[in-house]
Amino acid sequence: MKTSAPFKRAVLLGLALGSLGSAVALADQQVSIGLAGPLTGPSARIGKDLENGAQLAIDQANARHPQINGEAVTYKLVSEDDQSDPRTAVSVAQRLVDAEVVGVVGHWNTGTSIPAARVYHDAGIAQVAPVATGHAYTQQGFDTSFRIMGHDDDGGRVAGDYALNTLKARRIAVIDDRTAFGQGLADQFAKAVEAGGASVVEREYVDDKTIDFSAVLTNIRGHNPDLIFFGGVDSQAAPLARRIKQLGIKAPLMGAGGFVSQTFLQLAQNEGEGVIALEPGLAVAQMPGGKAFEQAYRERFKQGIELHAPFAYDGVGVLIAAIEKAGSTDPRQYLPVLRASHYPGVTGTIAFDAQGNLKNPSFTVYQVKAGQWQPVSVAGGAQAQ
Repeated sequence: MKTSAPFKRAVLLGLALGSLGSAVALADQQVSIGLAGPLTGPSARIGKDLENGAQLAIDQANARHPQINGEAVTYKLVSEDDQSDPRTAVSVAQRLVDAEVVGVVGHWNTGTSIPAARVYHDAGIAQVAPVATGHAYTQQGFDTSFRIMGHDDDGGRVAGDYALNTLKARRIAVIDDRTAFGQGLADQFAKAVEAGGASVVEREYVDDKTIDFSAVLTNIRGHNPDLIFFGGVDSQAAPLARRIKQLGIKAPLMGAGGFVSQTFLQLAQNEGEGVIALEPGLAVAQMPGGKAFEQAYRERFKQGIELHAPFAYDGVGVLIAAIEKAGSTDPRQYLPVLRASHYPGVTGTIAFDAQGNLKNPSFTVYQVKAGQWQPVSVAGGAQAQ
C-alpha cells in the first residue's frame, strides 16, 4: 500500500515525540544526591576523599539496578565546593537545593554544617553530616539534620579520660583555633580534665590560619605542663608539633578529630613521633566493612583512603536505604524512615537519637609510632539500639 507524504510526516513526528517522551522519562528517573565539602583550598584532600567515598556508594547502588516504588532509577552525585568557609557553605547549600537534590551528604566541619543546616531544613531535605563533630550542629533542633560519627561532647570526655587515666596528666595546657569545631572540642576536653581533678594551667587561642605557634608555646613552656591539647586540624597540628620539639618542650601533644591523616605525617615529618589523637569512629581495619571498602576504594580511585571516605560512603548508603524503604524521594516520606534507621554500614551500625546524633559512637585513640598512625585504644561503640 502506498503511504501518503502527510502520513509519513505524521508517523515521523509521532516517533520523534515518542523518543522525546522516552528521554524525558529517563531524565525523570535520575535521583540526585548532594555532596558538600572543601574541594579546593588547604583541606581539599579531605573534600576529595569525601567525594570519592560518596561516589563509590553511588556507583555500587547503581550497579544493582535500583528501584524506588517499582520504578527503575539511576542515582547521581552532585558535588559542591564549600571551601571550608561558613558563608560559602550557605551559598553551596542553596545551589544544591536549587539543583533539586533529594538530600545532602555534608558538610565536612562544624563551622560549615551549622549555617548550611538551616537552608536544608527550610527546603525540607535531609542533611547527613559524615564528619562534623560539634554538638551544636544537631542542637539547632532541625529534624532534617543527622550525623554518622560521635560529637565533641562525647569526644572531649573520652579524650579527657584518656589524658587522666592513661597518660596520667595533671598539668595540662589547652590551645584552640577559635572555630566552632576547635573551640568546642577544647572546651569539652577542659571540662572533662578539670572534673577529673587535673588542672588546665594555661589556655591559649590562635585562629585557623595560624602557622607560627612560637608565642603561645613560649607562654605554655613557662607553666611546665605535662600535656598539651590542641583543638584544631592536621594542617595546623603538624607545625605545632614541630615547634614543640624545636623549643625543647617535653610535654606530648594531644588532639582529637582532626589530626589522624597522612598529611599530618608528611607535614610533621620526624617531629610527629609520639603525638596522640582521638578520632571518632574505628580504624578502617577494625570497621565491620572496612577491609572490603578499602579494597574497593583502591580499585576505583587508584589511591588509598585519606581519612573520612568510609563515613561519606555510609552517609550516601543510609540515605539511599531510607529512600528505597520509604518508596519515595519525597522527604516527607523518607525522613521518618531515615530517623528510624538501623543501617549496617561499613563504619558500624548507624542509628540516630532524637537529635539526629549517632547512637553509641566509637572513638579510637591513635599515636604516631615509627612514622605511622597506630590505633592504641578504642572507647564506646556498643551495638546501637
